[in-house]
Amino acid sequence: MAHFGHHLLTALPGPLLPSIRTYFSLNYTQVSFVTTAFALSGGAGQLPSGWLADRISPAISIAVGTLGVAVGGILVGVSPGYVMLLVFLVIMGLMTGGYHPASTPLILASVDPKQRGRALGLHLLGGNSSFFVAPIIAGFIISVLPGLGWRGPFLILAAPTAIFGLIFYIYLTRHGGMAHVQSARRKAAEEKPPQAGYKRRLIAYLVMMVLGGGAGMSVNAFLTLYMVDVLGASDAKAASLMSIMYLPGVFGMTIIGGWISDRIGSVKVIIVTSIISGLIIFALKSATMGFGFYFVLFIMGLNMAIRMPVTEVFIMSQTPARNRSTIYGVYYFTMQYTGAIFAPIMGNLIERYTFDTMFTFSAYAVTAVAVATSIFIWDAKD
Repeated sequence: MAHFGHHLLTALPGPLLPSIRTYFSLNYTQVSFVTTAFALSGGAGQLPSGWLADRISPAISIAVGTLGVAVGGILVGVSPGYVMLLVFLVIMGLMTGGYHPASTPLILASVDPKQRGRALGLHLLGGNSSFFVAPIIAGFIISVLPGLGWRGPFLILAAPTAIFGLIFYIYLTRHGGMAHVQSARRKAAEEKPPQAGYKRRLIAYLVMMVLGGGAGMSVNAFLTLYMVDVLGASDAKAASLMSIMYLPGVFGMTIIGGWISDRIGSVKVIIVTSIISGLIIFALKSATMGFGFYFVLFIMGLNMAIRMPVTEVFIMSQTPARNRSTIYGVYYFTMQYTGAIFAPIMGNLIERYTFDTMFTFSAYAVTAVAVATSIFIWDAKD
């Protein structure tokens, strides 16, 4: 539930890009800075948050990460102009950093090692549910309250985000929740060192995330604009269609992904899903608006849902317990920063070479990087 509440607002910038672009009369490069400002600051917040989570109570990190996002969402909703919108998105992004580096190690240390994949899958079910629900709610709010426009979803969804943050903080700071936190930390401290060669595998995986992941995330950043400008969808429809990608996560595919990882090992799932990510982009650019396009979005979401819990299990198995939150901070930082840096570049290149050309390039890049980096991680053991 905490993961669900945390992502209600963080799921909004992408789906609302068409409405924000129309309101401020932005070009592709300018509108890309909306997601870039949020992603860069979100990435920047992960590193200090990961370092702090290894040293302070995770309850504080999680509370700041959720309540801070709610405050940031309100500021975004009342921003008077484009520049202040970017400033407030930076503030909201910085506040997101407290949640993941603290919550993921806490969950992993709380369950039997043979069930870690499924536990993370259940946790990610909450986050995926937000990314499914938030675009639908945003499209509904824009349709029902056109006077508020893109501001409405930020202002309205800030309330449940704050409520979830308060509830979870109260639980973690009371006797039962605090005992759970302390028990999880004791278990983590007793774990054996990771498998030899873990630094090589971590570096290779980060390269996969930076190069391949960056190319893939830049496609995701422009999906709503692609739907509007190439496929002819309305702003509200484009925002709502993004929820299709998160249907698999809502229906438990993150748990299935974790279950598969618990059975055959995380590295096999990572390699296969990473290669599939590139192939899906080829299908995406070939589909027209209708069932075919919706199906590609669903498969894209299915692939992401299966991979997400598995990557976190992989990172845990390759990281010493004492540095785990710090490494997760680096991981989330990398995910945020690559998309943020690639998005403006992609926006500029789309203006010059069209969506079709740049989506084709991204498809080749994601596939090639996945194949190359898999050579350096294939020997990993959970």
